[in-house]
Amino acid sequence: MTFTSHSMQEIIPYLQNLLLTQESIQFKVLNPDYIEAYAGEKVIIEDIEYIYRGYKAWVELAELLKCKIRTPKKEKYLIALHFQKLDTHSFHQERKSSEKYGTTSHFSQLHKMEEPAFLYYYIEALNNVNIAQRKQILNLGVNRADEFEVIKKLLDTKKYENLNLVGIDHSKTAIAQANKLFPEKNVTFYTHDINDLEALNLERSDLLISIGTLQSSNINFKPFFMSLVQKYLKKDSAVILGFPNSRWIGGEMLYGAKAPNYAMSEMSILFNDVMFCKKYLQQKRYRVTITGKSYIFLTATKIV
Repeated sequence: MTFTSHSMQEIIPYLQNLLLTQESIQFKVLNPDYIEAYAGEKVIIEDIEYIYRGYKAWVELAELLKCKIRTPKKEKYLIALHFQKLDTHSFHQERKSSEKYGTTSHFSQLHKMEEPAFLYYYIEALNNVNIAQRKQILNLGVNRADEFEVIKKLLDTKKYENLNLVGIDHSKTAIAQANKLFPEKNVTFYTHDINDLEALNLERSDLLISIGTLQSSNINFKPFFMSLVQKYLKKDSAVILGFPNSRWIGGEMLYGAKAPNYAMSEMSILFNDVMFCKKYLQQKRYRVTITGKSYIFLTATKIV
């Protein structure tokens, strides 16, 4: 199939129908390198009318159709695109246990920091809270400590060694791996249920980081978050929260939060929680920004 002047409204249902019975599909479109234009611009080539679309449009379409896009092949003015259905198995479907996120789990295969849509906004958040000036950092749901690895690479050695980093997670194997990756004396890890932080007798922190953890089903989100701010943060503290607006399927991070009883991406719960945190922190005199895409990052710094 070659799409020439076909509209996207025609293309999407056509491909959806093919994917009902096929594991992969191939089709040809105008080579995006042929002209510089916005999506939808019409161009005539050898008396045939084509509608221009950039590579980004086709990559996003593959994501929406839950497909992986294979390397395109050039054919004169055209390219041949190949969409391959993703394996629908996901760590989200695995039984709930402390080792659902352990070193032998499906989750351990995920590397958020290699996803530009995650790393870019996380580093932006670290810069926003002036990470080099922080002293005591607490990470809840730290797993193998990917967030600490970014901080370590971001700062020079002296500034990094001046930090005291504490990470907590309920997965024994993930914490064991984190300890191997961070043997430094300024980094401490606990295998512990974050619902019982009082048992650890933690020092107050000037930066709280928690990515995709506080919305877990076993956490009473709103009172727990308020308790964190009141009991575990210093007066001049900062907060970085990451709320998942994506799902990991077949090796891909797919955009859009999944809510119970919805086949589509439905983000009401996500933004309800984000706005609750924003309003609460503003009441506590924090300056709050909300950024991100596949993860929504709430960044807050105390106004002093």
